[in-house]
Amino acid sequence: MTDIDLANDYVEVELETLPLDAWHRARGGRMVPFAGYHMPVQYEGIMAEHLWVRESAGLFDVSHMGQLLLSGDGLDEALEKLIPADVKGVQLGQQKYSLLLADNGGILDDLMFTRWPGGIYMVVNGAVKYDDIAHLRENLPDEITINHLDDRALLALQGPKAFDALKRHTTGEWPLDVLVFMRGGRFEIAGVNAYISRSGYTGEDGFEISIPADQAEKIADLLCGEPEVKMIGLGARDSLRLEADLPLYGHDLDPETTPIMAALGFAVASKRRRGEANFPGAERILLERDQGPVAKRVGLLVEGRQPVREGAAVLDAEGSEVGKVTSGGFAPTLGAPIAMAYVPAAMAEIGTRIQLSQRGKVHEATVTAMPFVPHRYVRGAK
Repeated sequence: MTDIDLANDYVEVELETLPLDAWHRARGGRMVPFAGYHMPVQYEGIMAEHLWVRESAGLFDVSHMGQLLLSGDGLDEALEKLIPADVKGVQLGQQKYSLLLADNGGILDDLMFTRWPGGIYMVVNGAVKYDDIAHLRENLPDEITINHLDDRALLALQGPKAFDALKRHTTGEWPLDVLVFMRGGRFEIAGVNAYISRSGYTGEDGFEISIPADQAEKIADLLCGEPEVKMIGLGARDSLRLEADLPLYGHDLDPETTPIMAALGFAVASKRRRGEANFPGAERILLERDQGPVAKRVGLLVEGRQPVREGAAVLDAEGSEVGKVTSGGFAPTLGAPIAMAYVPAAMAEIGTRIQLSQRGKVHEATVTAMPFVPHRYVRGAK
């Protein structure tokens, strides 16, 4: 719904509320507009929350994300015409990262999908979830059913002590430690049915927990009652994912960016899919994979203490703008400013000196390897 104020010539969008909206406010969450929702940006402060997640465990409310269940005959083949992943090869409970692609190979969204009994469970970005649903409905055959699971909440418990906190309350056909990175299954948390995957967007070990929305407060209270766990806001989620080299759609990814430009070549890793080349933009993407893109997403270590933000210009030796910073901020774990930017391929080599222009001031930076902070995913039995 929108309210149009013609006198002031702007459109004000009525924001949606999370299932835990009142719960966040009662606990001091500072609410801001994000992806069409009122969302908590911080509680104690971004720096403290960020470091807590790196050292212990933080609970994030990501219920704004779109949770979808796709089912029907021929689903795997139909979905492979829209994303470059090997859908047919995905086993029950296996999770994969992939991309919804435009005809020109540009990225419409990035997503996670998992094989569930009888279908594919998919999580898409909250800001574009309705666009994604429309795209899927338009491009998938009528035999495919798309259920938007808008009666479910999604919580992410992240950090090195997330396993310990969650295990105390979780039961299932298998113990929680059976799950390794990018695997999921059905469990119960204090009697509440939950689908839990060992994944997240912080670079830390952790879990994403899909539960009925009317049980979100019970589970949030339960987990935050553990000594290892604190509620964490959007601000720290952003700085954590930036340190972990995890791009954010609408900032680091967009319809003008291909997977190869975005340094997401692993999303086009299946030999079979490359050979069939029947996903959108395949010709362009495979050409870039073989010959290199004209521009590439890189990590930057910025000199000094002042962060360089999204939109800052990347300059060449003559001072002309040749690229853009897409994410930037202060990295609490490193104690220094970092950024992601798209630069010409000739400037993308690690160690290259880069100049950035922000508000008339020039900053010095160096192309560096990512992630800035090593991932700590659990890929084997804990």
